[in-house]
Amino acid sequence: MINISQSSSTRPYLVRALHEWCTDNGLTPYIAVLVDDTVQVPKEYVNNGEIVLNISFDATSNLQLGNEFVVFKARFGGVAREINVPVARVIAIYARENGQGMAFPAPSATSGEAEEAQVKALVSSVKPVVTLSAAPTQANHEGDETTEPPKPPHPTGAGTKPQLKRIK
Repeated sequence: MINISQSSSTRPYLVRALHEWCTDNGLTPYIAVLVDDTVQVPKEYVNNGEIVLNISFDATSNLQLGNEFVVFKARFGGVAREINVPVARVIAIYARENGQGMAFPAPSATSGEAEEAQVKALVSSVKPVVTLSAAPTQANHEGDETTEPPKPPHPTGAGTKPQLKRIK
């Protein structure tokens, strides 16, 4: 009897299945990768610690979707590069054309310092929506208007990533 905690990850199987689904339906499979020192990709194309890679058969050479690594050759700016991505670093696979695919939990931080840096960056980027004051205010009974907190701006369509949709 196999202990569930000792069983292999479902991630490589799901990556292969969704790659096959995209290919069978004429869609372009993309993977989003959380980059660290174990990921071999052109660093100049990494944005905010992530890179999105086209893993279609047309864009790659010698593509291998293994249980431990996604390995292939691809051209970046006309230069052939070896790409080697640990499957554990793949955080999503989806079709470019419609965004359908699957997101995976991000891998846990390998060190407490990395996790602490991420938390500090997140906390410093949060801005309060409403500032509360202890001073009493006078109510205007004629129009009793309630003010809503300002809504965050909506991103424009330019430069946004496709939305992922769960498929069952």
